[in-house]
Amino acid sequence: MILTFDELPKLRGSVSMVDGAFDPLHAGHVEYFRAAAALGRPLLCNVASDRYVRTKHPPLLPDWQRALVIDALRDIAYTHVNEHDTEAVLEQLRPYAYVKGKDWEGRLPPQQVEICGRHGIRICFLDTVRDSSTRLLRAYAEGMQDRQYAQGMQDRQVGDGLQAVPNVQGVPNQSGEVHRK
Repeated sequence: MILTFDELPKLRGSVSMVDGAFDPLHAGHVEYFRAAAALGRPLLCNVASDRYVRTKHPPLLPDWQRALVIDALRDIAYTHVNEHDTEAVLEQLRPYAYVKGKDWEGRLPPQQVEICGRHGIRICFLDTVRDSSTRLLRAYAEGMQDRQYAQGMQDRQVGDGLQAVPNVQGVPNQSGEVHRK
């Protein structure tokens, strides 16, 4: 379900929040979402607006399309396009937990840390960083198609890195998948 900024307070304290541009969306993001959802709370994905993405690169997909695609993923319960800044969303939503990749440990903006401390929002860092949208875009722009990356992805089994994520909610189907939506 895609929410507006004004709808966020109704979820206060009941969801975990992930945050990013997700442009382009890649397998590492899916691992991040699964691990965050496995923490046991419904997951809200705060998707960066085109305005923010343009500070890094031209958007590959517009924010509304990124939100629509991410919202369709089974590990995501709610999606929000962030037209403000993350600090404003943390203040408005006050999630149970703010979940970031381990690469953010020690690098979160001080204002985000202060907001989380003031509202009792848990900060959780997950070791699911597998790739970078920036690196993928750079490789594409340079016309490389990065043979090492392609070979690494061929060598890697789908689901590697996800097997360690505990099944914390739902009942597995015959293939062992848990559907959270």
